[in-house]
Amino acid sequence: MGQFMCANPVIDTDTQQAVGCNSTRKVAVPCKPAPEIVCIPDKSIQPNASPCEFTGEEVGFYKEVECKWTNGYKFETSLLLSIFLGMFGIDRFYLGYPALGLLKFSTLGFFFLGQLIDVLLIATQTVKPSDGSDYVIDYYGAGLIKIMMNDDTVINNSDE
Repeated sequence: MGQFMCANPVIDTDTQQAVGCNSTRKVAVPCKPAPEIVCIPDKSIQPNASPCEFTGEEVGFYKEVECKWTNGYKFETSLLLSIFLGMFGIDRFYLGYPALGLLKFSTLGFFFLGQLIDVLLIATQTVKPSDGSDYVIDYYGAGLIKIMMNDDTVINNSDE
């Protein structure tokens, strides 16, 4: 800890997300080791490599950090399509769900009940584009992050 400094990812002004983020939801950022850090190469990988020393100015390695992958689907567009044209299934066609879009078109938005449900699902960002990407939300809008229970969030009562 404290032996290297990693840069922040470069942010794309159109998507408000990291440049180079892809469907793996990772982007590589350059990291610079602290001055006078000596690297000892692994002889099993590089038998002829010699130790090196960093000055703190050169990139020593790249670290992968998490990012939000967007594929061009705008949150505002999908929400407005759901509100105004949801009874015809246009919102589902836009998000890449043609079967549900056709069903909503055939039944006038499940008799308007499906339209109301879709407005709520899109507004809460429960329904996302079919390719698994996140929405493009302009100017750092209200993007949601789902918090799920895992080993880091569970309260351990075994100390009692």
